[in-house]
Amino acid sequence: MIETTFLSGGTTCAAWHLPGAGDAFLTDAGRPCVVMAHGFGGTRDTGLLGYAEGFAAAGLDVLLFDYRGFAGSGGAPRQLVSYRRQRADYRAAIAAARALDGVDPDRIALWGTSYSGGHIVPVGVRDGRIAAGLSLTPAMDGLSALLALARHGGPRRLLPLITNGVRDALRAVTRRSPHYLPVVGLPGSTAVITAPGAVEDYQALAGPTWRNQVTARTALVVAFNRPIRFASRVRFPLLVQIGDNDAVAPPAAAHRAADKAGRHAHVRTYPVDHFDVYDGPWQQRALADQITFLGQHLGGTVTTTSAKQHGEGPVRRSRRFATPTPPGPLKEVTR
Repeated sequence: MIETTFLSGGTTCAAWHLPGAGDAFLTDAGRPCVVMAHGFGGTRDTGLLGYAEGFAAAGLDVLLFDYRGFAGSGGAPRQLVSYRRQRADYRAAIAAARALDGVDPDRIALWGTSYSGGHIVPVGVRDGRIAAGLSLTPAMDGLSALLALARHGGPRRLLPLITNGVRDALRAVTRRSPHYLPVVGLPGSTAVITAPGAVEDYQALAGPTWRNQVTARTALVVAFNRPIRFASRVRFPLLVQIGDNDAVAPPAAAHRAADKAGRHAHVRTYPVDHFDVYDGPWQQRALADQITFLGQHLGGTVTTTSAKQHGEGPVRRSRRFATPTPPGPLKEVTR
């Protein structure tokens, strides 16, 4: 694993480059590269390295980066979640990945989870050369998420977020230091994510650079982050992995986005909540499905030892799995 940097909007973004092992995906043009970043307020050392190392072991290069304003990346204000800025960072990371030695610039795959699982849709559409996309428990429609929040928590749940957001926005206008909210909090608290168990789940995954805070103004723009609007323009193979019990990113919005992407989308569902895919057997299951999918669409040999050890199985539309499924035949499915 190589520590590296690239520029986005004139600011340095910190990243890890993991070179691929073996020759399963190697051609004369080089290896594919998976470009990865975390979701809402996450950092690269928080639950993502297992995926990155799995891809590298399977023979893919990986560029895993932190957004501007987070962890080792530069930029101010710190901890600002801006979907526009994060998408721009993805575009800069793609350019950096294409310039890496040994990387095939025409076989770039985008990987995202939660908030970034939505980002890869408009980023991939705008790029026009993306070879594949992997969207894990994605946040595809901020408006739907906000409406769901209002239905379950009522105005009393939304009002503190809006009030704190306005307070922070006013501080930004007057060039004062940001006002922050927790990323995750206990049910009933004033935090962005208050689903039951979210605090314990996030803290179990948190790396040393993660901070449980985001600028409060973030709450004012979540509803405007709507990757679903770009889904009908997807022209690259897209694996959408949905948690049936996801209490953070509405599963229905992910299904609608996949429907809009038509034959380019491949859906796999799992009986899990939002944070269950970052560790344990469901992380292994999700990773195995991703490696299989990339083998189908990036020309790799998916029967390598590194892929098989993750429980390689078919990529297909499925309603539910009671436990991680055993290895099975590779199957291409169109929608």
